[in-house]
Amino acid sequence: MVEHDTLNAQPTGASARQFDLEPIDAHRFALLCGQFNEHLKQIEQRLGIRINNRGNHFELAGNEQMIDAGEDILRQLYAETDGADDLSPETVHLFLQNASVEAVIDGSQVVQDLDPISLKTRKGLIKPRGPNQQKYVRTILENDINFGIGPAGTGKTYLAVACAVQALEMEQIRRILLVRPAVEAGEKLGFLPGDLAQKIDPYLRPLYDALYEMIGFERVARLIEKNVIEVAPLAYMRGRTLNNAFIILDESQNTTVEQMKMFLTRIGFGSTAIITGDITQVDLPRGTRSGLAHAIEVLEGVPDIGFTMFNSRDVVRHPLVQKIVEAYDQHDRIQQSRKVKGTA
Repeated sequence: MVEHDTLNAQPTGASARQFDLEPIDAHRFALLCGQFNEHLKQIEQRLGIRINNRGNHFELAGNEQMIDAGEDILRQLYAETDGADDLSPETVHLFLQNASVEAVIDGSQVVQDLDPISLKTRKGLIKPRGPNQQKYVRTILENDINFGIGPAGTGKTYLAVACAVQALEMEQIRRILLVRPAVEAGEKLGFLPGDLAQKIDPYLRPLYDALYEMIGFERVARLIEKNVIEVAPLAYMRGRTLNNAFIILDESQNTTVEQMKMFLTRIGFGSTAIITGDITQVDLPRGTRSGLAHAIEVLEGVPDIGFTMFNSRDVVRHPLVQKIVEAYDQHDRIQQSRKVKGTA
C-alpha cells in the first residue's frame, strides 16, 4: 500500500482535514499517488497544502479553501483510476487546471457546468477540462459560427477537431475542411518547394496529428483521398460555398480583414465554422490589421455567433507553458504602460 508522509506537523494557523477514499484498492492507490508520490507532490506544490496518507486514509493541511480543492481533486483522480492502467502527470495537471481551483486561487467566481460534455470519437471519449473548455464545446454545439481565442496550449484547436470528428461520425455533416492562412512567423513560403498546398502542408501538422489520434492514420488517409477531409490554405476558399460541412480556420490571427470576411461568407446550409487564433501572435506585415481582431469588434453580440476567450489559466500543456504565457503577458503590459506614460 502506498503511503505518503510529508505532514509531520500541522503548519501554524493551518486547517486540517481527514477523509477516506473508497473502495480500497492497492493498484488504484498506487496510480493515484504516482511513482515516488509524484502526483501527490504535484498537488501539494500547486495548491500550497500538505498531504499525508496511509493506505486509503488521507490527511490534508493548509488553507481551508485549498483543502476543499485538494480533497475534490483527489476524489476525482481516484475515480479516474477505476479501470485505468496509468495516471499520468499530464492528467493530474489537467485536473489541477480546473477553473474551480483557479477561482480559489484568485478569488474570482466561476459558474460550473451542471452537465459536463464529452465528445465521442472512434478512439474513445474526449473530455473537455474545466468550465472554459466545457463552455467552448457547448458553444460550438449550439452555434453555426464560433470563435476560440487565446494562447497556445488551451485546447482550442484540438477540441474544434474533436467536435468535427464527432459530427462526421454521427453523419451530421458530409465533410471536414481544415484551413489555415499561408502566413507563419518568420517564414517565407516562397522559398519552400512545391505548390501553395504543399508549402502550407507542414504548418497544418497540428490538425493532422489531432485527426490521427482521434480516428487513426489509415482512416484519415482514406478520408482525405475521398475528399471527405480536405486540408487547404485559406486562399483556396475564395468563390466557394460550403454546405453540410465542418470548417476549422486555424491561426486566424494571420488573416487580413478582407480574408476573414471572405471566409465567414463561405458558410452554407448545415455547416459549422470554428475560427481559432491568438491575437497576441500576429505575423502579418507591419501596418496590416488582423482579421481576427477586427471580427471580434464587428461580430461580438451578433446572435448565433459564439465567442470563447481563453487565457493562461486554461493552458493544458506542460506547466511551464502557462508560466511562459503569463510572463510574456506581464512584459507586454509593462511595455504598454511605459508607452502610455511616454505619450502623456
